[in-house]
Amino acid sequence: MVKRELGGLTFADLVDSSGRIQLQAREDVVGGDRLAQFNDLDTGDFVGAAGPVFRTKRGELTVEVRDFTLLTKSLRPLPEKFHGLQDVEARYRQRYLDLIANPLVREIFTARTRVLASLRRSLDERGFLEVETPVLQPIPGGGHAKPFVTHYNVLHRDVYLRIALELYLKRLVIGGLERVYELGKCFRNEGVSPRHNPEFTMLEVYQAFSTYEEVMALTEDLVSAAARAAGGGTELTYQGRALDLTPPFRRERMADLVLEATGRELAGVELFEAYEEHVEPSLWQPTFVIDYPVEVSPLARKRADDPRFTERFELVIAGREHANAFTELTDPIDQRERFEEQQRRKLEGDDEAMPFDEDFLVALEYGLPPTGGLGIGVDRLVMLLTDQPSIREVILFPQMRD
Repeated sequence: MVKRELGGLTFADLVDSSGRIQLQAREDVVGGDRLAQFNDLDTGDFVGAAGPVFRTKRGELTVEVRDFTLLTKSLRPLPEKFHGLQDVEARYRQRYLDLIANPLVREIFTARTRVLASLRRSLDERGFLEVETPVLQPIPGGGHAKPFVTHYNVLHRDVYLRIALELYLKRLVIGGLERVYELGKCFRNEGVSPRHNPEFTMLEVYQAFSTYEEVMALTEDLVSAAARAAGGGTELTYQGRALDLTPPFRRERMADLVLEATGRELAGVELFEAYEEHVEPSLWQPTFVIDYPVEVSPLARKRADDPRFTERFELVIAGREHANAFTELTDPIDQRERFEEQQRRKLEGDDEAMPFDEDFLVALEYGLPPTGGLGIGVDRLVMLLTDQPSIREVILFPQMRD
């Protein structure tokens, strides 16, 4: 990465993923011709060097070069020295240069890997099975989003990139796999922003014979364990403000939060819109916002004591949603009516309304046990735990405009 020529003596810094070591090439050791070849090496060249190791008078660990080999020639100059790639567009479009030039970026993606491993480990230890479900789907269900469409030539029909993992995982619970999860890519045909990338990573978890109360406890364990795995612990700073991810998290009913913020008692879509405008952006410390209106929760079970609301929660941290969960709707008749309502919205022009999935209703008629379900946006969680303001900082190759 760096080379310093001092007459018949040349020093160079050799760097790989394990660290840095200094090379020392002396004319009286390797000869004039070989020293000239060593001096012709460029920043970015891959080199193997052999020789005894010693420490300089300054204590620098150094290899006295007796022989060296050019392994790969770098034909293009690297960014200015070792920290010259600052242009955001170039960093995202040429992530390989970003990783070379910015050690912090490598740390972010190392932390991301540790977070993914932590999520898997926490679930595996609790007896969950990791499964894989179709990415190409005939019906893009399980969420409110506009899907990407592609064409299956052999079957002569359009198919969709999945927008969520939910409905196939529920089929597995119906089939007797009582604890399942999937960590996988989902795709939504929407805009790019600091919080959104059309290709993103989701964790979805389903646990039979549980409610959203048990899922809240599981969510606390998953998030706090991931925070420790990322290296910062459960007490951290995000964008200059302190956060404490130590369980238990605060729990508040959506209607109570809106009443406190606006002085109005609301229900239905109006309640949800008021919450998104007046409450969610202000919730900094981790908060479970519970009991969502049934109109915006087509797959969640209604509350027995007040059927206007569902047993659903979202985990909000630093003003944004990080997890969405509910006690699953197991009544196929109720589910059919909600699908019909979503279909009516779609016919009225709502591109993000949930499509009618007859095959899922057939599966539901065979019986889904009481089940708690959870979805966590992995990219947003990594943003939080690595103190990054944009989702593109935690996705190796984010979508970019031409």
